[in-house]
Amino acid sequence: MKKQWWLGVMFGALMLVLAACSGGSDNEEKPKEEGQDSEESAEGGELVIGNLLDVNTLDPAGSNDVPSAAAQASIYETLVYRDEETSEITGGLATEWEQVDDLTWRFTIRDGVTFHDGEKLDAAAIKANLDRVRDPEVAASAAFLFEMITEVTTPEDMVVEMKTDAPFAPLLSNLSHGAAGIVSPKSIEEDYAAMKEGKMAGSVVSSNPVGTGPFKFSEWKTGDYVKLDRYDEYWGEKAKIDSVKFAVIPEAATREAELQNGGIDISIPIPPTDVASLNESDYASVLEQTSTRITYLGFNVEKEPFDNVKVRQAITYMLDQQEIIDGVYEGFGVRATGGLSPDIFGFDKDLTAIDKDVDKAKALMKEAGLEDGFKTTLWTYTDPQNVEVAVLLQSTLKEINIDVEIEQMEFGAYLEKTANGEHDMFMLGWSNPTGDADYGLYSLFHSSYFGDPGNRSFYKNEEVDKYLDEGRDNADPEVRLAAYKKAQELIREDAPVVFIQHPQHLVGISNKVKGFEIDGTALYNLRNVTIEK
Repeated sequence: MKKQWWLGVMFGALMLVLAACSGGSDNEEKPKEEGQDSEESAEGGELVIGNLLDVNTLDPAGSNDVPSAAAQASIYETLVYRDEETSEITGGLATEWEQVDDLTWRFTIRDGVTFHDGEKLDAAAIKANLDRVRDPEVAASAAFLFEMITEVTTPEDMVVEMKTDAPFAPLLSNLSHGAAGIVSPKSIEEDYAAMKEGKMAGSVVSSNPVGTGPFKFSEWKTGDYVKLDRYDEYWGEKAKIDSVKFAVIPEAATREAELQNGGIDISIPIPPTDVASLNESDYASVLEQTSTRITYLGFNVEKEPFDNVKVRQAITYMLDQQEIIDGVYEGFGVRATGGLSPDIFGFDKDLTAIDKDVDKAKALMKEAGLEDGFKTTLWTYTDPQNVEVAVLLQSTLKEINIDVEIEQMEFGAYLEKTANGEHDMFMLGWSNPTGDADYGLYSLFHSSYFGDPGNRSFYKNEEVDKYLDEGRDNADPEVRLAAYKKAQELIREDAPVVFIQHPQHLVGISNKVKGFEIDGTALYNLRNVTIEK
């Protein structure tokens, strides 16, 4: 049976970070359940998910990180969804859609849908959301996903039309992204009113999120948990559990202890070293899900010596991908060849992974005039595997006389500081919820997307920009594939980042939980979850 997911988002992150975001779900089709059926499974109860990282915001337009998107995925819904297995676009809050001409799309809105505050869904609500996310005064983190939309109109109460500035092939995929989650227009009005009083954009939407999804907001204690309750007036198949709590538990050992004693039902993520023991336990097992994410080591190419391509190439040849996958991730991962995973449209199968070559790295450092090396800093956030990779890189770079100091920081501050370009080297990742090369490459490498939208390397290459624009603005798949192939070759040569791996999602699930699913971007479907009594 097809698996169709609730929301599309990004991440770019290493083990549950950026990224980006998740695919969608056709709420009219019952997803395939994980685990065995049980006569004791019943509706009701509270599901507790123990997470490594905290939510940053509950405003879909204000985030591009997985912890936030994971909670938002149950609150908000999008016009359309992307089937992760087939890449087909399916209906969400829109029941029909058509491309009227090269620049115009028309959507028919689903009737009978209400927001959690009782407001009725209509075309005006869709327009209010798309106008807001593109509003320069709001300065939404997700604005880059919709910047090609020039006008949104409502010719009928339940019909919305969008015009783009050029033919934009992945528009439907972008509209399946979690950042396109539809917020109550009443909440949007209140947020604008708060902005006039000097409050930050998104403060009202984030503190009291109101969507149309199967769960409604209940409570958020920053640094502790977010709680959602089942929305009993939901238009589609209602959730089976009464509520879900996203609890913040940074330490893996604590999460697993809580999983064992019943304090939590799900632990995300499970350290690779603990997979075997958990699978052998009598209380839980590990769900493994292939990832569409890419993890990478990035350089701030505006800073010396990383403005020198030979230095970046030298470091590329010092990174042993397989050593990282085997030594840190216990073999749970696939070597990356470029910025796209094999399942993404535009993946270049002709690219091969780069092997470690110390002699070549030393020669490049000599050509750069830095044979004696230099001192630098490598930033990471407080993810255990992330830190292990950083320590491994610190050790290996000593072989070419690069003295690396590792700095760790809280995830929210990490995202802010790397977006501002305060770093030398950094470690992150990027999910691809849209399934299209535009999201995977444009965001990370186009010069118009510096900082928060994704290009934290501050990389600029006019030829790469040209090919990425060509891939974005052309409807012909063959033309797009050719453009992305050229772009990926240039990016590999310029080395603004070192691609590491496509990691696997490892989730610890109590044997009492049935029906839990996680997608390739680390977001989960909770609608069919049940908990044994």
